[in-house]
Amino acid sequence: MTEQKKSDQTRQKILTAGRALISKHGFGAVGLARILRESDVPKGSFYYYFPSKDAFGQALLHDYVDDYLARMDALCSGPGSARDKLLSFWSAWLAHAHSEGIANQCLVVKLGAEVADLSDDMRRILDDGVAQLVGRIAQLLVAGAEEGSVPPVGDPQAAAQMLYAKFLGAAILSKLSQDQVPLQQALSETTDFLTIR
Repeated sequence: MTEQKKSDQTRQKILTAGRALISKHGFGAVGLARILRESDVPKGSFYYYFPSKDAFGQALLHDYVDDYLARMDALCSGPGSARDKLLSFWSAWLAHAHSEGIANQCLVVKLGAEVADLSDDMRRILDDGVAQLVGRIAQLLVAGAEEGSVPPVGDPQAAAQMLYAKFLGAAILSKLSQDQVPLQQALSETTDFLTIR
């Protein structure tokens, strides 16, 4: 194995361990020592890969956004109508919620408010990722209207933003109440919104 490949693997190991910890505890609550301990990387190595904790957070969020958008792109290019794809995406919020909890999986839910005040660079990465995701949802709304699987909406971008905001809010409420009812209500309302009358 080349030194570069080993270096990339170690960097990714730090990011993976950090993502798991930060998903559970938040960015500010997780120290570098804990991330390095979890990733089994020597303490002094962190600054070889990341100049600061903020730079680490930026890299972590870039990876998260890239992974999330890749999963969304796979869903969008897969089989089924645009309505099926939209409902599959929203239903996955609940499917994840029954395992580890959507609020623990979604870094936008977990870190959105925290990093908005902490780091403008990290905030911009999340904001850009959300904008790209909302754009993909809007594209599915347009495709669905064209194929006749969802009702047409006047402003697909605004409708996509509203649907995403509904699920973010529901995920936060579900986390607070330790109950899936807010997510179930969001899915029910979204299913109704996507139904042609």
